[in-house]
Amino acid sequence: FIHKSNELKSNKYVGVIHYEGKKINLLPKIFHDPSRECSENDVHQMQNHILWWLSYCRKIKFPNYQTALGNTKSDFFEVLIYLFAKYTRELLNSSIYQQYEEVNKEISHIKGRLNTTRYINENLSTGRWHKLNCSYDAFVFDNEFNRIIKYVVTLLFNVTSSQENKKNLREILFILDEVSDERATAEQCSRITFNPMFGEFETVRDYCKLFLTNCVSFDYKNDLKLFAFLLPMEYVFEDFIFGFIDKEIPSITAKAQRSDIYLDEDRTFNLKPDLWLKTKHKSLIADTKYKIIYSNDSDPKKGISQNDLYQMLAYAV
Repeated sequence: FIHKSNELKSNKYVGVIHYEGKKINLLPKIFHDPSRECSENDVHQMQNHILWWLSYCRKIKFPNYQTALGNTKSDFFEVLIYLFAKYTRELLNSSIYQQYEEVNKEISHIKGRLNTTRYINENLSTGRWHKLNCSYDAFVFDNEFNRIIKYVVTLLFNVTSSQENKKNLREILFILDEVSDERATAEQCSRITFNPMFGEFETVRDYCKLFLTNCVSFDYKNDLKLFAFLLPMEYVFEDFIFGFIDKEIPSITAKAQRSDIYLDEDRTFNLKPDLWLKTKHKSLIADTKYKIIYSNDSDPKKGISQNDLYQMLAYAV
């Protein structure tokens, strides 16, 4: 909050904020031109740009649904929901994800292992000796991953304004009706791995992680007061630059966040340049900056900060 000028500044974030029926779109600052008013087409092109950057990010596997980008009325958050909902619905229609999970249950025969302490305290002592308290692995539909999908879908269903998105999300909720409702976190997504048979579900997991990492929601008495989906653009931009070079320029070997270089001989001060690039003739170090430079003719430093220069000098040494 800039109190002098009564303005809001979004800093490094791009995304959308829903607050009490109002929607604020935060657009990339590098496309901002103070000399003219943004048209709807300009906004649409900016949103396409963000989606293009995200398509090169290693942290999310993008399904190829370019048709969604033709909808000029949507903000990029709605397009992301569309991509996620369409892909997930089609996947769940053709295959259901089930996995082994440990189940604790009272049954009439031994299965897995008998929980002796619980059996003595809860069954024998109460005269229900014929019921055995067992723990065993079962191939279940109501598993952690399906609970994560259901939580993310419910969250998005409450904030999307697109009828097509609501329809796709409603169909996913119908398929996952028997799955229990639980809150989920991005850390849970990070822990989930798949065998090759369920490889297509990696995309769904990555989307869930993207939404859970960058969404902020606040509801009071089951009424959603605030919802925000915010991407920290310096990370997205850094990820995009690496992904683009790695995918599109085969003559260059690229490594991101290489951490085997030290500033001192005792190997105490670790350096982590954003990019290490190897060509046929030389090695290069690059540091990605999501900043506007050369914007002020009167600035002799051209918008480059002293710290950035020191950092590059240390990397070069």
